[in-house]
Amino acid sequence: MAPRSDHGVHRVAMVSLHTSPAAQPGTADAGGMNVAILGLAAELAARGVEVDLLTRAIGSASVRELAPGIRLRELTGGGAGALAKERLSEVADEFGEGVAALARAERYDIIHAHYWLSGIASLPVALELGIPFVQSFHTVAAMKDAAFGGEGADEPLIRVRSESFVGRQADAIIAGSSAEAAALIDAAGVPADAIWIIPPGVDLALFRPRESGSREVVRTVLGISDARKLVVLAGRIQPLKGHELAVRAIGALRAAGAEVPLLVVAGEATPGGAGYELELRLLARELGVEADVRFIGALDREELAKLFDAASVTLVPSFSETFGLVALESAASGTPVLAYRAGGLSESVDDGVTGVLMDTRDPGEWARELESLLRGDERNARLGSAGRAFAERFTWGAAATSLLAVYSSLVAGSGRP
Repeated sequence: MAPRSDHGVHRVAMVSLHTSPAAQPGTADAGGMNVAILGLAAELAARGVEVDLLTRAIGSASVRELAPGIRLRELTGGGAGALAKERLSEVADEFGEGVAALARAERYDIIHAHYWLSGIASLPVALELGIPFVQSFHTVAAMKDAAFGGEGADEPLIRVRSESFVGRQADAIIAGSSAEAAALIDAAGVPADAIWIIPPGVDLALFRPRESGSREVVRTVLGISDARKLVVLAGRIQPLKGHELAVRAIGALRAAGAEVPLLVVAGEATPGGAGYELELRLLARELGVEADVRFIGALDREELAKLFDAASVTLVPSFSETFGLVALESAASGTPVLAYRAGGLSESVDDGVTGVLMDTRDPGEWARELESLLRGDERNARLGSAGRAFAERFTWGAAATSLLAVYSSLVAGSGRP
């Protein structure tokens, strides 16, 4: 680990109750938040900060080193075994007791909660012990409900109220985009002066345009013998991510007699969401594109990076995103993005420069734009090149530097020795 620098922050607890930061993104409830926590932790550790990642144990309590300066601590809460996400608020107090015991022993300078469940579990600990408290929500109930126009999301009232309460009590709120910050201010009543906008970063060494021939290698490794151009949709399979629109767009291409690419869906259904994946498969069959849509499950980070590079276009049809890390990773790989103009996607996609933002959810319109991107090789190459340059502005090092400045200001103002 790097020597400690003079920033006054030596030990930080990052709390992620509902999903282990070490879980593979695209599985269960793991996604961009898990990537962000590990990315930030690695950069903080490189700057001499010891980071403990606190999560709920599925089995017995344990601790292990993930990397120099980064420990994963699994704390008991609610007994052994997985719990449905809707029940995790019931064990927040018990989990918080474990956080409190650690905080007393380790003398953390900062407690940083990720997601609202972590907030309600660890905010009382921070208040009791006088430790500066930072909250990152990653997704906001009000943004999700608004995205569905009041239909289909219906986030539980306890979440809506908890986000408002935690947001008002936190010493600092980290938002990934101005869209998220606006939602927190307007819908959750979070004080504007408590919000810091720190966009996520991207691993530029991992997500990059690759050498000639890599696309054929990717097809072989993933078992894709189809020689058609690839279009990728990466992320957990759930209605919020808009998979249905992607399948319908492929169906519209097929119905129009246009050249149809292979849509590769990388990710798994969220817990309890297997029915939605089945609906997508049945829809593909109904539209006559069953052979044009391939579900390949969740990929590790290296495989995903290679898939983005092998793709001609990445689709992000989400109803709502607080930022849109997938879009940024695709851009870093030199692959244009076709996304819905929602939330933070307006900030992770530079419309007309790194990809195209759609103002409609009409599958026919998406099909026409997708066809244009697929046949416009020169345009595609231009967008891909610009995407790489755009992504280079977002690094985990830059994000961690900004975050450490927030931490330092809070520690300096807390009066803690």
